[in-house]
Amino acid sequence: MPTTVFDQFTRRTAGVTAQLATLGIPLTAPAPPPADLNPADPWASSYAVPVDRSSLAWCTAVQMLADHHDTGIDRQVLAADALLRELGVRGLAQLHSDLHAGTPVEYRFTRCPYCSGIGEDPTQPDCGEVGCSSWLEFAGHDHVCPVCHGEDYQPQWFAEEHMTELEELLADAIEEREERASLRYRIRTRLYRRTVRS
Repeated sequence: MPTTVFDQFTRRTAGVTAQLATLGIPLTAPAPPPADLNPADPWASSYAVPVDRSSLAWCTAVQMLADHHDTGIDRQVLAADALLRELGVRGLAQLHSDLHAGTPVEYRFTRCPYCSGIGEDPTQPDCGEVGCSSWLEFAGHDHVCPVCHGEDYQPQWFAEEHMTELEELLADAIEEREERASLRYRIRTRLYRRTVRS
């Protein structure tokens, strides 16, 4: 059976949901009515929006948090719930930035944690789900990743391109410095000649 690049997302989701099942953590964070809140239940939610813990975005968020904090996913369940409730899938970009000391992440050099660098939305939504304009709804229309916004992850190619640009800037700076040095030499020489003649 041939595999596709999208199989990695299925494996990621299956791995995390298997860990949740082993730990006895439900695959959804239900939103109980406020009167039915049970403070003794650590997996209960006080939010009105249920969270699907079997979604690719949630599995990615909990795995990123667990990897960063070097803990099991059971310790990061509530954090992943809160992230997706408040920011949705785009919250993964904010989380990725926060985990890198708050700096913007350059997805041309860093693999996107959600789409793994392919640049497309890995859930492959249809235009109705994304809200595309009617003139964009045609067969084969791809939707960009909501985290990296379709950045092309090719660090080797972009690194070579950056090195070429830097070499050109350095050559220009050296040339400009030599021109300025030549000008300073000529000015100094003329001033010296004037002072010697005087």
